Amino acid sequence: MAAFTMYSTPWCGYCHRLKGQLKRAGIEFTEVDIEQVPDAAKLVEQINNGNQTVPTVVFADGTAMTNPSIAQVAEKLAA
Repeated sequence: MAAFTMYSTPWCGYCHRLKGQLKRAGIEFTEVDIEQVPDAAKLVEQINNGNQTVPTVVFADGTAMTNPSIAQVAEKLAA
């Protein structure tokens, strides 16, 4: 089961980097393309003060991180 949702776009280099790191680390996640899901774009804007900044990661507890490192994600999941 996915530990969190990552909001991204297909052209985002930071998203591709984080996705690759997460996959190599064996960390499962759900990915949502904000260009294809308007409600997801609105959620990302709410989290990021009106900006569609990706990657935005939202954890099961409702907390979010914008453009986190793999270390930050792993630390949050371990907590």
